Amino acid sequence: MSALFNFHSFLVVVLFFVCTCTFVKMLFPAILRHKTGFRGFFWKAARIGERLSPWVAAGCFIMGVSIIFF
Repeated sequence: MSALFNFHSFLVVVLFFVCTCTFVKMLFPAILRHKTGFRGFFWKAARIGERLSPWVAAGCFIMGVSIIFF
């Protein structure tokens, strides 16, 4: 099943996308400097990861546990 049709897989993909964009922004801030256009989508995901980092970390932990045990 595709990640678009399985809600659990979709949440995992979105969570990994937010974490990856935040990580890339911390390493190479010049890459995500543009706030509009195509790169703006990645900038917004990185901003969500920065501002909601405790919630994103909790989501990563819960998703990891659910993938391992369920």
